[in-house]
Amino acid sequence: MSATTAVVRRGAPVEPAVLEFRQYICRACGLIYDEEKGDPDSGLAPGTRFEDIPDDWECPLCGVTKSDFEPHAVVALNRTGGTRDTVNMTRCDAAGVVIVGAGTAGWTMARAIRERDADMPITLVTGCNGAVYDKPLLSVAMAKAIGLPSMVKETGNDAARRLGVRLIPETFAISITRESNTLRTTRGAIKYKQLILAHGATPRTDERLPRSLCWAINDLRCYTRFREALGKPRQPQHIAIVGAGLVGCEMANDLALAGHVVVLVDIATRPLASLATEQESDALLSAWAALPITFQGGTRIEQVTRQGKKLVIDTDIRIAINVDHVISATGLQTPSRLAESAGLDWNNGIAVAPDSLATNVKNIFALGDCISINGQAYRFIEPIAKQACVIASRITDGEPLTYAHTRPVIRVKTTSKAFTV
Repeated sequence: MSATTAVVRRGAPVEPAVLEFRQYICRACGLIYDEEKGDPDSGLAPGTRFEDIPDDWECPLCGVTKSDFEPHAVVALNRTGGTRDTVNMTRCDAAGVVIVGAGTAGWTMARAIRERDADMPITLVTGCNGAVYDKPLLSVAMAKAIGLPSMVKETGNDAARRLGVRLIPETFAISITRESNTLRTTRGAIKYKQLILAHGATPRTDERLPRSLCWAINDLRCYTRFREALGKPRQPQHIAIVGAGLVGCEMANDLALAGHVVVLVDIATRPLASLATEQESDALLSAWAALPITFQGGTRIEQVTRQGKKLVIDTDIRIAINVDHVISATGLQTPSRLAESAGLDWNNGIAVAPDSLATNVKNIFALGDCISINGQAYRFIEPIAKQACVIASRITDGEPLTYAHTRPVIRVKTTSKAFTV
């Protein structure tokens, strides 16, 4: 079925012109909205055009709003499962290792496998373009005057070529069928012998901080949009950051050094309350004294609304904060959809064995921000390399290594007062 509209030509009868139905994909979870099918469960009849959907409509899968959807073009996989821009090698034709996620954990995992086995087929599926970059730079790039192009260390295609990996970019993993060793994606099904989940965690959702009004910066794509929204250098913006943990404090420091005016809001009465001592928090506040940073502790956000060109934050202490941008830095949560579809054990993340990082399904492993060990999630960069080495040793022919988890050293990159906890 196709939609039609009338086209009037001078001197000719009215003829219908066919308008193809389009698809839009949720950047957060990969759900596809098909105009032809609509979304009857949320009141959108078949044939409802995307532009006619109310702005407050929510993704039926993950709850984000219409603004988090983008046009989706169906790209057919070629013989080896990639696209024209993707490196494909004959050895990737057979089912081998499939890695979900092209962040630090995903690329580190691919490198660890390749160092032990030059021929094992590796497929990497990612919802982004697969670019290799250092995630910690997201909270210090402005103070270091690092431009957006310089943040990319290597394109996804170049990294795939170097490692002999089949990269399938701009593709979301939807579900796992453990009985047939199949990963279902938005570009079709992929068979695997070993599946490694490295898809990380996503910003925690909070209805008081709607995604349509607030930035939740957790990857280079979102960070790029935020930097572009700030406008030209030397045009100071007023920015509120909700959450004075590690990320919130680092971003506040970076934005202030770049000349922006920052209000840092937290329910705790001091910054870095869960990480630093009271003396360290005081030292940080002292270092910020000369910067345009205001710390508003002991404050709970009630709502964020738009009034004209400004955003207004209402608080429980009857203070209204007027800003140009709001950044939500209230923590991360692991998406559970893939784990649930495979029947993986869950305990504040994908539960893995402390010594092997194996899940309860024999050929599925996980590492990085998406896992928990004995119920504790440690979302830091430092353990990832060790985790990747252990998993690689257990899926190749080498001597299997044992993972021994230790609490990582946390380096707080508030450059005005950097310290280690």
